[in-house]
Amino acid sequence: MSDYILEARGITKTFPGVKALDGVDLRVRRGETHAIVGENGAGKSTLMMVLTGVYRPDSGQILLDGKPVTFPSHEAAVKQGISIVYQELSLVPSLSIAENIFANRQPVSGLGFVRRRALLDEARRSLALFDLDELDPAMPVRLLSPAMQQIIEVLKAISTDPSVLIMDEPTSSLTELETSRLFENIRRLTERGIACLYISHHLSEIFEIADSVTVLRDGRFVCEAEVKDVDEDFLVANMVGRTIADIYGARRDPASFDELRTDASRFESRGLGRSGDFAGADLRVRSGEIVGLAGLVGAGRTELGRAIFGAEPADEGSMLLDGQAIAPRSPREAIALGIGYLTEDRKTQGLFLDFPLRANIAANRLEGLSRGPFLSEALIDRAADAAVREYRIASGGQGKPVRTLSGGNQQKVLIGAWIGIEPRLLIVDEPTRGVDIGARSEIYAFLRALAGRGTAIIMISSDLSEILGLSDRIYVMKSGRIVGELDGAKATEESVIALATGAASGVTR
Repeated sequence: MSDYILEARGITKTFPGVKALDGVDLRVRRGETHAIVGENGAGKSTLMMVLTGVYRPDSGQILLDGKPVTFPSHEAAVKQGISIVYQELSLVPSLSIAENIFANRQPVSGLGFVRRRALLDEARRSLALFDLDELDPAMPVRLLSPAMQQIIEVLKAISTDPSVLIMDEPTSSLTELETSRLFENIRRLTERGIACLYISHHLSEIFEIADSVTVLRDGRFVCEAEVKDVDEDFLVANMVGRTIADIYGARRDPASFDELRTDASRFESRGLGRSGDFAGADLRVRSGEIVGLAGLVGAGRTELGRAIFGAEPADEGSMLLDGQAIAPRSPREAIALGIGYLTEDRKTQGLFLDFPLRANIAANRLEGLSRGPFLSEALIDRAADAAVREYRIASGGQGKPVRTLSGGNQQKVLIGAWIGIEPRLLIVDEPTRGVDIGARSEIYAFLRALAGRGTAIIMISSDLSEILGLSDRIYVMKSGRIVGELDGAKATEESVIALATGAASGVTR
C-alpha cells in the first residue's frame, strides 16, 4: 500500500495560448486534509478538472494508491474513487434531498421504477452521518439554508464512497458558525480514512482544517509543506512571489475628517426602513471615509445597501447626499445622483459575463461615453484601456468575454466599472469574495485611493478581518437594526461579534 492515496506527477495542460499547468506535482495521504492554495489563475481549478476526468492532461501521470490511472471522463474518476464538491452548487432546487443526494443513482426495481422507500431510507442513512436525523429526506432542497444545501452537496459527493473528496471554496456562502460545522464534518470524513483536498482563498481556514498544503503559482508547483511548520506569511510569499507587509494599507488619521455633523456628512440616512428587511437605520458617512457594515448573515446589511442604491427602495425614512434630500427609486436614478453599488454576486448581478471587458466597463456610464445620441467606440476603448492599466487587469484583450477571466480579474473589472462613474458614494458588498490574497491587497489599495479622492464608501463584509482592517468606523446590524457603532481603530473581533449576536449593545466610539 502506498503512503499516498493520490499522486499527480508532472501534470501539464495547455489551452490555446495558455499553459495552465506546467509540470505540477501533488501528493495526498489517506485520511488527511490537504490544502491547495494559490492566486486566481495559479492553476488550482484546472488541476482539479484533470484529477476528476473533466480534462485530459497533455502529459504527466496520476496515481491512486500507488497505481497509475487514467480518467477518460468525470464518471470514470467517480467510479475510481474521486468526487468533487464545486463552489457553485449542482443541486436541483425543486427535487428532494434524497433525489439530489442520489441523482442518477436512485435504487430501481426490476422494471426500472424508482424504489422510493429504499431511496428515502438510504438518504436517511446519509443524513445520519452528519447528525441530521431531524431532516426529512423528502423535503425540496430549495427550502434549505445555503449552509445546509452545502452539506447536501457534500453528502451527494460522499454517497459515491470516494477515497478522495475535493472541496472547492466550500465556505464561500457560509457564516462562521456554519463553517465550523462543516469543518467538524470534514474531520469526521478524514477519521473514516477519506482524503480531503481543500481549496480556499481564506488562509485562516487552511490553518484550522488542513494537515498539509501545496502552493501553486502561475500554473507551476512551488512547494509542499506541513501546515504546523509554516505560517501565513510563508504561504503568501510563496503564492504571490513577494511579501505583502500590510494587506489593508494605512488607516486614515481620524483628525483628517471633519467633525461628524449633518452638514459635514457626504451621506446620511434617518430612520430608513423597508418592511420585513430592516428598520430605523441611522448612519452617516463622511467624504473620504470607509464605513464598515458588519453583522451575521440575514442581519439586513445587503438589503440596506440595495435600498440606498434604489434597487429595492425603502418605504420609510429619508436620505441626504451632500445635504440634499434624495430618494432614488431605481439604480439608474442612484447612478445619476453619483451612487454606485458593487454587488456581492458579480456573476449573476454584477457583470455581463458573455460580453467583452470594454462593454462591462461602459455599461453603467453610457451617457458619459457617447457623442450626441450615439456611443463612441473610441471613448469606450479609451475607458477600457485606462481601466486595464489602472487596475492591472489581466484580460488578454478588450474583446475577450469577461467569463474567461479569473475571479480576481472579474472583480477588478467590476470595481473599474463602478469607480469609472466617479461616485460620490460607493457601496461595496463583499468586495473580495472569491478573490486571492494578491488581488485582495490590490482591491484594498483601490478602495483606499478612491476614499483618498473624497468618495464616501460603505463596505458590507462578512470577513471580520476585512471589516477591522479597512474601516474607519463600523456599524453593526442585528435582525434588521443597527445595534452599535465602533471606532475602526479600536474595534476588535470580540466587540463586533458581541454586538452582532446581542451579547452587548450600545454605541462605542
